[in-house]
Amino acid sequence: MIFDLFIVWNPSPEIFTIPGIDWPVRWYGLTWAMAFIASHFILNKVFKAEGRTNQALDTLTLYIILGTVIGARLGHCLFYGPLFDTVDAQGELISQGYLSHPLNILKVYEGGLASHGGAFGIITAMILYCRKTKENWLWLFDKLVIVVPLASMFIRIGNLINGEIVGNKTNLPWGFIFKNNDEDKYNLQNFGIQIPARHPAQLYEAIFYFLLFGVMYWLWKNKRNNLGAGFMFGLMCVVLFLQRFLVEFIKENQEAFENNLPINMGQILSIPFILIGVFFIWRSYKLAAKKINQHQ
Repeated sequence: MIFDLFIVWNPSPEIFTIPGIDWPVRWYGLTWAMAFIASHFILNKVFKAEGRTNQALDTLTLYIILGTVIGARLGHCLFYGPLFDTVDAQGELISQGYLSHPLNILKVYEGGLASHGGAFGIITAMILYCRKTKENWLWLFDKLVIVVPLASMFIRIGNLINGEIVGNKTNLPWGFIFKNNDEDKYNLQNFGIQIPARHPAQLYEAIFYFLLFGVMYWLWKNKRNNLGAGFMFGLMCVVLFLQRFLVEFIKENQEAFENNLPINMGQILSIPFILIGVFFIWRSYKLAAKKINQHQ
């Protein structure tokens, strides 16, 4: 059978259900928790090496958690919508819009988190943290981007377990058959009917993020005294979001309205981050050159 060529992927998104209150504990929530725990562990080593206190890191962690979750949720609601209720020709409600029902924005447990919104949220949280603590914001940006790819890796693993944000159809032998995604979409009731195999785009991204984390950590460990302020932040923005822009070409659009766009929403939102990254790389070289001239 053709299925023998591919990887059938159909894990349960739930680890277990809490007895008595019927509240499911999901792998996706666990991967988010692991993202924050792993990031805190690495940043603890960085902060100690750079002479910062545990209290400073604990305060920063709180800011980042709030910024990430709030930003990712608002990003999903605003960028992917729908913003207002949609109805059919008979006036029957098809889907609820977030601005029509603002309380739905709070329903994070139903899913719907956008990585670009999370990035905006992290940057906003860092700026607020620096204003409160008087920390050098460029120093902080350069340190935080060490763990951003690591956290992104865990989140993409959560997406993989959920069978969401899937890739386009493929005949490659490592293609995944996302049964929990495509059986519902195509109303396929039994495994005997051919289900399309897809690029495991979440896995591609997770592997890339892990490698990028290794590069960023190596740069901090071995080259931090030779790099201009803002260079690591700029490099991470360019590399991570350029990868995101490119991988979108082999991913299905998340929302129907994206089918009418020349490039999808993920690619549109990646462009500003790439440009910001280029600016900070250029700026870091200018600052480094200025420092050299001052010492001559």
